[in-house]
Amino acid sequence: MAGTSNSATVWLLIWVVNNIGVTLLNKVAFARVNFKYPYFLSFVHMFCNTIGSMIVFAKINMENAQTSVASIIPSTSTGSGTTPNDTKDKQHSQQPAVPAKSSFNCCHVQSMLGAITRRKISGRDNIYVFLFSIIFSLNIAVGNASLRYVSVNFNQVLRSAVPAITIAMSLCLGKKVSKRRIVAVGPVILGVAMATYGDMTYTTLGLVITLVCIVLAALKVTASGEMLTGNLKMHPVDLLSKMAPLAMVQCLILSVIMGEFGEIVKRWDVDLSPSVDWYPMTVVVTSGFCAFSLNISSLMANKLTSPLTLCITANVKQVLMIAI
Repeated sequence: MAGTSNSATVWLLIWVVNNIGVTLLNKVAFARVNFKYPYFLSFVHMFCNTIGSMIVFAKINMENAQTSVASIIPSTSTGSGTTPNDTKDKQHSQQPAVPAKSSFNCCHVQSMLGAITRRKISGRDNIYVFLFSIIFSLNIAVGNASLRYVSVNFNQVLRSAVPAITIAMSLCLGKKVSKRRIVAVGPVILGVAMATYGDMTYTTLGLVITLVCIVLAALKVTASGEMLTGNLKMHPVDLLSKMAPLAMVQCLILSVIMGEFGEIVKRWDVDLSPSVDWYPMTVVVTSGFCAFSLNISSLMANKLTSPLTLCITANVKQVLMIAI
């Protein structure tokens, strides 16, 4: 129990750090390098999540292969015609090429993320993953879009209400939420809203987008909790590997429909190409791989704790964002 609690705390801390990093990088992308394409940025995020998941599974396969090689120790005997010294020499000559180091490095990824297996899904489960990918991609896309029309403070104040919405969704799903927990969430929401209150610049469109954003945020964390601990019980990396490619295509389609892709093509040879200026795309790609780390830590923390715990931690992040 103590080990699980410690792991949950570590993943929550990793998630907070990653969340702050991605938020700041997105703001830099929109404000400083004028990369105001939230849907295409979300496409980059999902592309990096897809590549990151492939790398994790490739690393696991490599570690499993090393484990198999290290575990194959040739049996020897001291039968007739073989002296003890001959046997000792033969054993020494047949030692694996990388015994100690391979044993140390083996299962390094799985020691961090737990036992990771690819779950075969079919039928209705595929529909669930597809619907979750829509929620996931819309959450990222709308979240990125909201930063274009509202101040960070305004965004964080409204996001402080996500735990309350999460509780409401959990109750609708028949989940039991204690009265003490419900009462305790109120002061937390109020405190975070007061702490993050400041520059409340927003537009009417920004207000609508941000309200949609907080509903999607609560829906995403509730849905992911069901995917991780419900009937499917998928591992976070496995869930991300199945969901990210779908969300990637969805975000790219949104980018094309909204005209972002065409604008990027026009600007590519002017100021976006790395051959012209390396800084803009470096910020965008760095944000993408940070988003992969963010999603892994978010799903791991959700699996080890609960959707509500993750939302409360998100409120702590809101205060840190304003302090930064």
